[in-house]
Amino acid sequence: MTHGPLSQPPSLPPSSQDLPLPVVLAGARGHGRWHLSNIRRLADAGLVRLVGVCELDPLGPSELYGFEGVAQSDDFGALLDATGARAAVVCTPIDTHTDLALTAARRGVHLLLEKPPAPSFAEFRRLSDGVRLAGTACQIGFQSLGSHALAAIAGLVADGAIGEVTGIGAAGAWARDEAYFRRSPWAGKRRLNGTDVVDGVLTNPLAHAVATALALDGSPFAEDVADLELELARANGIEADDTSCLRVTTARGTRVTAAVTLCAEKPGDPYVLVHGRHGRITFWYKQDRVLLQRAGHGPVETEHGRTDLLENLVHHVVDGDELLVPPDRTGAFMRVVEAVRTAPEPRALPMSDWYAEETADGTRRRIVKGVDDLVHTSAETLSLFSELEGDRR
Repeated sequence: MTHGPLSQPPSLPPSSQDLPLPVVLAGARGHGRWHLSNIRRLADAGLVRLVGVCELDPLGPSELYGFEGVAQSDDFGALLDATGARAAVVCTPIDTHTDLALTAARRGVHLLLEKPPAPSFAEFRRLSDGVRLAGTACQIGFQSLGSHALAAIAGLVADGAIGEVTGIGAAGAWARDEAYFRRSPWAGKRRLNGTDVVDGVLTNPLAHAVATALALDGSPFAEDVADLELELARANGIEADDTSCLRVTTARGTRVTAAVTLCAEKPGDPYVLVHGRHGRITFWYKQDRVLLQRAGHGPVETEHGRTDLLENLVHHVVDGDELLVPPDRTGAFMRVVEAVRTAPEPRALPMSDWYAEETADGTRRRIVKGVDDLVHTSAETLSLFSELEGDRR
């Protein structure tokens, strides 16, 4: 994708009379299909109007069903200029995020940018500074941070429901087949053609586990990270990590861990566990489901709503609603990305630690022996894999 010439942002701010807000989608395949579907939902609600799609290969009629006549181009800047878009959704390779975001910002176009926002902390700063100087809104696509469960959990903690918080552990045990790491040229790469990509399990597929755990501690900003320990490993034949863990000590003294894998024996929904002196709270963030367990009381399970991040961006632009996930609220997560980027190469797990499984449809995936227990025990004990493996020997 190219960026085209720059133009000056419009002088008049949007108002509610500007609805539906004209939107361009950059990257409409892969995960971009989810964004296309979400734009269709918001279009039906009268909030947005899809005016352009930026893809290297144009979408066919079946892919654009319901959006006939939408402009298409592989030149993002030219497409923004031609369509008069007021907002854009960017769901493109990680290493393109900053340049595309700044291309939008310099035109006064507001942005929903997929996570991770950038492949390095330096690029993240360039992005953050650029949108701030342009005066445009930028929302980072951590959808779990739109969950109403976050405020509910914060209320439980503030009310002393589980006593003093002693730590927070995230666990993610997912399964991805070998084809997943061939889905694009940058999949499973640390770098591509000399450019940082950092497509590891902690920084991309299970990035929500990391960001959500930091948010539950009230530590989303870069300065909230006091110390960071990291263990990266891989069972698949890739550059990046697929089975890893970390422990962040936050400025407030909380230990926050995340243990994640794409090589689970029995994959399940990821969750974040908030430990307290008198109980604990489990948050399955993909389901917006919360379980409160505490001494002297029966378990209480609740389900919560979620504010869609593109919808929130629209209401921020036209109504002044507070933006839920501006770049600075992902600064602590970007400290994790930077630590992964600069860490030694992930440890290649020996063949004795994993086995391959072929399913009925012919797909193959690698499974790390005992990794499910390791992931869940890490969240329970706030331990690193090396500490748990030492206990088992």
